[in-house]
Amino acid sequence: MVAPVATGGGPQFWRQTVKTYSMKLAEIDKEWLVIDATGVPLGRLATQVSSVLRGKHKPTYTPHLDMGDNVIVINAADIVLTGLKSEKKTYQTYSGYSKGRKVIPIQKMIEKHPEHVVTHAVWGMMPKGKLGRKLMTNLRVYQGTDHPHTAQKPRVYDLPKIK
Repeated sequence: MVAPVATGGGPQFWRQTVKTYSMKLAEIDKEWLVIDATGVPLGRLATQVSSVLRGKHKPTYTPHLDMGDNVIVINAADIVLTGLKSEKKTYQTYSGYSKGRKVIPIQKMIEKHPEHVVTHAVWGMMPKGKLGRKLMTNLRVYQGTDHPHTAQKPRVYDLPKIK
């Protein structure tokens, strides 16, 4: 709708109103994607996975809805750490008791639970709250190449090459 707007004695300016389209829950189309983590730096993998989980790669992205696809990350044990992270990065937990602090080096975590390393990195890039927790349920991380989601017919998602 076009409506003339008079401004203090000067010429009339024409303003056109355009409504912003907001996606409905019933219109959301989810897909299953497989991402191979072999030789990919952990941070670059986490940023791409979090972007796909949020749905930012779609033109219909709506910030307050679960728009993203289901992501399967395979070969989590083959991620790469850049710089001195392999020597200096640690994970800390605290039980609440005195002397209850545990510090685990990242190399030990990659050997024992590489899924946790990738999941923890992706969670650090997601919104904190109800929506972030809901989006994280769409992420599946596996140590090797095998996964039980072949019935969903996942499509291979190639990560963009960054120099």
